[in-house]
Amino acid sequence: MTYKKMDKKLDDDFWKTKNLSLSIGEVSVGKPKQELDEPMGPTPKPSVTDLRSWDFKLLKRYPPFYAPFCDMCCLCTYGKCDLLGKKGACGIDAKAQQARTVLLASCIGTAAHAGHGRHMLHHVIKEKGKDFPIDMGKNIDIEAPIIRTIIGKKPVTVSDLDESLSYVEEQLSHLLSACHTGQEGNSLDFESKALHAGMMDDLAREVADITQIVAYDMPRGDGDEPLVELGLGTVDKDKPVVLCIGHNVAPGAEILDYVEDNDLYEDVEICGICCTAIDITRYNQAAKVIGPLSKQMKFIRSGVSDVIVVDEQCVRTDVLEEAKKNGAVVIATTDKMCLGLLDMTKEDPELIINELVNGNIDGALILEPKKVGKVAVEVAKKIAKRRENLKCLPDISEIPEIAKECTECGWCVRVCPNNRPIMDAVTAAAKSDLTKLANLYEHDMCYTCGRCEEECERNLPLVSFITKAGDHFVKNQKFKMRAGRGPVQDVEIRKVGGPIVLGDIPGVVAFVGCSNFPNGGIEIAKMAEELLKRRYIVVATGCSAMSIGEYIDEDGLTLYEKYEGIFDASGLANIGSCVSNAHISGACIKIANIFAKKPLSGNFEEVADYILNRVGACGVAWGAFSQKAAAIAAGVNRWGIPAVLGPHSSKYRRLYLGRIDKEEMWDLNDLRTGETVKGEPAPEHLLYAAETMEEALVSTVKMCIRPNDTPKGRQLKLSNYIDLYKKYFGELPTDLELFVRNERDIPITHKKEVMDDLTSKNWTPREAPKEPSLFERK
Repeated sequence: MTYKKMDKKLDDDFWKTKNLSLSIGEVSVGKPKQELDEPMGPTPKPSVTDLRSWDFKLLKRYPPFYAPFCDMCCLCTYGKCDLLGKKGACGIDAKAQQARTVLLASCIGTAAHAGHGRHMLHHVIKEKGKDFPIDMGKNIDIEAPIIRTIIGKKPVTVSDLDESLSYVEEQLSHLLSACHTGQEGNSLDFESKALHAGMMDDLAREVADITQIVAYDMPRGDGDEPLVELGLGTVDKDKPVVLCIGHNVAPGAEILDYVEDNDLYEDVEICGICCTAIDITRYNQAAKVIGPLSKQMKFIRSGVSDVIVVDEQCVRTDVLEEAKKNGAVVIATTDKMCLGLLDMTKEDPELIINELVNGNIDGALILEPKKVGKVAVEVAKKIAKRRENLKCLPDISEIPEIAKECTECGWCVRVCPNNRPIMDAVTAAAKSDLTKLANLYEHDMCYTCGRCEEECERNLPLVSFITKAGDHFVKNQKFKMRAGRGPVQDVEIRKVGGPIVLGDIPGVVAFVGCSNFPNGGIEIAKMAEELLKRRYIVVATGCSAMSIGEYIDEDGLTLYEKYEGIFDASGLANIGSCVSNAHISGACIKIANIFAKKPLSGNFEEVADYILNRVGACGVAWGAFSQKAAAIAAGVNRWGIPAVLGPHSSKYRRLYLGRIDKEEMWDLNDLRTGETVKGEPAPEHLLYAAETMEEALVSTVKMCIRPNDTPKGRQLKLSNYIDLYKKYFGELPTDLELFVRNERDIPITHKKEVMDDLTSKNWTPREAPKEPSLFERK
């Protein structure tokens, strides 16, 4: 640090300046204070170990369950080491190695969101200045509940967000270093670090979404956002088409600005896949949403897109190879994926356009969003006509003849992650029956990962078969989804906080994560519909939010058309993109603050303990597949929010499972009396992988049960649990004695059969704790 000598006299005008605050390394004039009007808690900016004791409380109640699909460690040149019943060359055992892998995945996911936030923050400060204000609207006073809790400050301008992001980046360096050979060796400490990485991910996501909300004037939680168009049929294929894929809204926003500034709405179509699709429609509803990540290969192969603009995260790494097959142009826009393309950032836009249109280069790396806007639109306009006769899909009439080459070896089915009947569909196509191929297309039953094509001994274009058949049958499908609303407003929390904590609203269920669904996206929509009918608050983000919109009920309506977008009983709120997941944790934090008056600043443990024991919330990541999803799950888990995952998620290698056979694990402290009381498995698990949609739905409603439920609230939650268990499994739940504290908890409509069941198990009543906690009374 350097100091500059000032030759000012003390009576100079400089010393008469008003509203001047000075601090080492920073000077700000007239800036509102960031400190909050509440006492600072014990852990502002917690280090890697500051919340270790809280983590160990969680891990004692929900011990890690490891499911390794590889017994080897291949991270260093000592190895590879076989850890099956053995230690590695560095001394690590199998449990620690699995936990280290989870930490690595969580760090990667957190780095993706933090990198996104850093790009967004730099871009916004460059465009709008570091003093651009954070204005979340008149109905939101707690603008950043995660930042307030973890950092202990109130962000006033976008530059204030830099402190939070710098803290995330510092913690990430420590966490990642623990994965090095010869560092951490204890599985529980690896788990604590993974939970810390998840909390950093939550913080990074809040920074990223607040930045784009205030910079691009996105919705601020109104709950009545307009319906936007979703589906393949929404795109006018007779126009030039620009497709945006990824998670960073900046390039897509500049494309839409260029279209508006040049009055080109009637001349070009702008559409998106994955979270960029949600965010560009949050910015400008003229954009179209194609759908979730699982649409990516199908839409690219369809040849509809003239220009494909990719930014970051969840983009197929062979996008350039696939685009070249039908003459589409690819523009990469971030340093996260450059695809080997020539960096044209500093070149004149007209030169870039000419190079791309003339085919002198396959694509371009353009790191300046404004330049992307002009280049993408103008290139699409110029090459659209000549691409009309280019195709990489076979004609519908050609499929039966090509399909006859299938030898029925079965390898396509063996390598399919979801064991889809691909061979049966191809053999049926050989007989001119394309319906089985089309069935694989609809609702993304086939994720189009392409593994079947890689293994086919006849090199049949199986993904192209499915795409063409689906395009033939469903190309005109149109749906509606509500634009991403962003955070939950404080006024909504004031209305529903009490009913959620007391159990009068049975729970808040968040459908989040990727579209790696075991049986297509229709399962997400069916689960959401069941819960909405039962007056749960349902929120959704990312690919899951889009998949919910692709379902039409018996009345011919999407769920977004049928249910309001409010955060209230039977409300279906599309919160936004992946980074918007932070607002779901944020809503639970706001309940602790607004309803229970818990101070936030540096007070993580008290807030998380409150959420775990009193806020009936549960996440459902039915299609989770990415490292980002692993980090998101770790983040909500540390706040005390359980999550139900799909069957593929066992490949994350670790779950957090409670043990109902060990009663001592569920003991609670009653802060009102100071006594230790017998508790209940509520929630039973912190991270659980279900095998079927039915199991997931039943598990979700059970994991909304909390020790703080009033008798009326417990009746309502148990009524839903019993109804769904009987609907899907044909009998009473086998563990009711764990959740019925006394007769007042039993739903009236089920009282006789439940009492008979309890009597047969020698059940005895118990009193509910008045103020349940994992901590002892101070």
